[in-house]
Amino acid sequence: MGPMVQRPVSSSIPDSPGAYIFRDGNQQPLYVGKAKSLRKRLSNYFGKDLHPRTYAMVSAAADLDWIVTTNEVEALMLEYALIKEHRPRFNIRLVDDKSFPYLALTRDEEWPKAKVMRGRRRSGVQYFGPYAHAYAIRGTLDLLLRTFPIRTCKDSKFDNHRSLGSPCLDFHIDRCSGPCVGEVTPEQYETYVEGMARFLQGHDTELLANLTTEMEQAAAAQKYERAARLRDQRGAVERVLEKQELVTQRRETFDVIAIDQDELEASVVVLHVRLGRVRGRKRVILDKVEDVTDQEMMGVLLERVYADDKPPAEVLLPIEPDNVDLWRTWLSQRRGGPVRLKVPQRGAKRRIMETGSANAREEFSRHRLRRSSDHNA
Repeated sequence: MGPMVQRPVSSSIPDSPGAYIFRDGNQQPLYVGKAKSLRKRLSNYFGKDLHPRTYAMVSAAADLDWIVTTNEVEALMLEYALIKEHRPRFNIRLVDDKSFPYLALTRDEEWPKAKVMRGRRRSGVQYFGPYAHAYAIRGTLDLLLRTFPIRTCKDSKFDNHRSLGSPCLDFHIDRCSGPCVGEVTPEQYETYVEGMARFLQGHDTELLANLTTEMEQAAAAQKYERAARLRDQRGAVERVLEKQELVTQRRETFDVIAIDQDELEASVVVLHVRLGRVRGRKRVILDKVEDVTDQEMMGVLLERVYADDKPPAEVLLPIEPDNVDLWRTWLSQRRGGPVRLKVPQRGAKRRIMETGSANAREEFSRHRLRRSSDHNA
């Protein structure tokens, strides 16, 4: 059976950048794409020898329309907005579209708290991560609270202890400074919050140096109890750092995007390196509904990874995406500054790229085992 959608007259299609939408008989979007030239791109859908997945999409379509933009970057932004709104079934999509956990500081509150957060980002909240698992955040947070004793309680619990005039257990085990009962000044509490934020941003060397200096000063002044407390705080910070792999001695900041794939799906691992250490990681599986080249797939990944998050100044990739200048421009606009896309060939960055690829292969193997189990159930 041939395609249902009528082929538009070529001269009626603008020779301009834009986004296009194939719709079914109920006017629901089946597929959204972008193009440097709508006329050239759309003509490809009505030629011979279409890929089976592309042919299936065109055969299911009853209508086709397009939106002209002033340039390719606008077309890219419009394409993603339409995909996010409609989630067309023939676009590449996340198989496990779960929300990854972040460690968050609620900086918009009178007494900010640290907590695990997922889902849509909230203004006034500072996010760190993402982490692969919530338990990884809780382990890190438990150690950090020994140095930065800020609240982790719900507002209802905070208000309850404030009205009772007595702090909770966290205060008595030195995991909270007791803002609910006035045991800490707003100024001192803010130094704890800011200290935790700076540590999570990667300023660990600065923190360790300050703790060491304060510990030595306390010992010299014969304030041995304070010196012991500072020693324990430094030890807690060092244990957090032991969990965060040091991947570059130059304390650089960049992301690594690695991929392993077959004909049906792709396993993607993103490593967030901040000041030389892996501070967060994300693992996702993509369903390859549409037919794309490896270079086009890299573009799809950049679009998905940085749709809601600002990119760092450098992103490491296994191969360059198609139309690399377009992606570089879009990412730079997202960041508010220049972004480099780099395929590392040697050295520490090549090694971390290989680590990411090994993680992607391992994750894909586990996913295929789960998929096989589901089919055999």
